[in-house]
Amino acid sequence: MAKVNKKKKSAAAAEQKRAQMKIVTSEVCAVCKTPCTRGLAYLEKMGEPGEVGYGVPCVLTLPGRKP
Repeated sequence: MAKVNKKKKSAAAAEQKRAQMKIVTSEVCAVCKTPCTRGLAYLEKMGEPGEVGYGVPCVLTLPGRKP
């Protein structure tokens, strides 16, 4: 009889399925109903003239999270 080789799932495969937060801009942080400290700091930074921003990860956009 032939042996059946079973592959073990590596830890890297489990981390690939990790939920990702969406990147939001300062306009979204400004109208947010539940502002977080990260968003408020980003909003304050973007209020200065000449600042260039690329957004911040929003914890409220995690998949599976119910408001």
